[in-house]
Amino acid sequence: MSTATTVYDQYRNPLTSRYASKEMSFNFSETKKFSTWRKLWTFLAKAEKELGLPITDEQVEEMEANWETIDFEQAAREERETRHDVMAHIRTFASKCPSAAPIIHLGATSCYVGDNTDLIVLRDGFDILLPKLARCIQRLAKFAREQKDQPTLGFTHLQPAQLTTVGKRACLWLQELLMDERAISRARDDLCFRGVKGTTGTQASFLQLFEGDGEKVKKLDDLVTKMAGFKKAYPVCGQTYTRKVDVECLNTLASLGATVHKICTDIRILANMKEIEEPFESSQIGSSAMPYKRNPMRSERCCALARHVMALPSNALNTAATQWMERTLDDSANRRISLGESFLASDGMLQTLQNVLEGLVVYPKVIERHMAQELPFMATENIIMAVVKAGGNRQDCHEEIRRLSHEAGAKVKQEGKENDLVERIKASSYFAPIHSQIDSLLNPATFIGRAPQQVQEFLENDVDPVLKKYEGKLEGSATLVI
Repeated sequence: MSTATTVYDQYRNPLTSRYASKEMSFNFSETKKFSTWRKLWTFLAKAEKELGLPITDEQVEEMEANWETIDFEQAAREERETRHDVMAHIRTFASKCPSAAPIIHLGATSCYVGDNTDLIVLRDGFDILLPKLARCIQRLAKFAREQKDQPTLGFTHLQPAQLTTVGKRACLWLQELLMDERAISRARDDLCFRGVKGTTGTQASFLQLFEGDGEKVKKLDDLVTKMAGFKKAYPVCGQTYTRKVDVECLNTLASLGATVHKICTDIRILANMKEIEEPFESSQIGSSAMPYKRNPMRSERCCALARHVMALPSNALNTAATQWMERTLDDSANRRISLGESFLASDGMLQTLQNVLEGLVVYPKVIERHMAQELPFMATENIIMAVVKAGGNRQDCHEEIRRLSHEAGAKVKQEGKENDLVERIKASSYFAPIHSQIDSLLNPATFIGRAPQQVQEFLENDVDPVLKKYEGKLEGSATLVI
């Protein structure tokens, strides 16, 4: 057996190898993380220099020139020796910046780079997800507009109910995606910077650096916050930013997961009924054993990823609940996994959902057949009203329809026959005064209420204004990794 090691000889996270996009994978990569650490050390040095500390332009320029020159092997050796990831990377950075080495990390604690980088990554992660969510909203809005007039059976308790339209049902999905867009946008905009706060959040080390000048310490915090692209920093923190921030971020993504799971579960049920199908490629194989199958594998993938996203907030909740005093380190390993996986899984989920929504196929003839089986029962009230208008007695008519309905229902349930209630009514002399009206009374378009108008109004008043925020970011098809 060969002793050579390849990527196939060790566990690879399927979120990065199979589901998530390259941009989201990079956002949680070591290159992004440690280059951001170096940028933050540079921002700190620039701000300290601006406020009067003896730091030179050459030192700052040397740091800026080495943001990307990370020697990961050296950093690994340093960490094995120091058992401290931040010190390992300070030493590795310093070896590239000998003149700047004395002032790298000046006055800071590990969480200055660690927590501030996490907040940058969370912000950038939301910035990757939001346009993808907007693309899903746009594709589904197009589908809803195209299908706003197509009558279909509604379902309550998963039992046939009053008619709706295919487009109106899509708007139920859309409404939840709009709620998710609002919640994720709010979570993104609520993010603040940890800033320059020192070991337990008191800024004591920086107060020493600036010889007791508290205004300079406040200015330092503000300068670095702005350099990192944030409008404000959290006003108070311990050694870390409050882990309630992670709870809010993961909860919004879990809520998105619940929406996507609901949409794709509905699509899977409709696929079972053969009313709607997700895209199915000409060379795609549905089953290794049953060649005829067209499994809704994309929708199933969305549901699988959504379940993982929905499960992750419990990690953030437990972490927030167990941060003793100013901080404890039992959050670190958990957050390395749960934060990244929540965003990576959400990314893969939205890419797959967009692919589904771009290729939904509707089968009107199947829908019509299903409506024909149930519509006669639903039309009985209309028939009763027509008989009364023609001079009949409501109670007598009700009894006659009840009898014929039970006979037709027995044929459907016990013998597997088609629903022949309409034929029975047409053959009954009791209903002779309204025989000419029967077909019009059964027209599906008369059972959908204002569904088409509701779709149009909803798209114009609620969906289009949200999509306007993402102009220029809505193009591009979603390509599945596998």
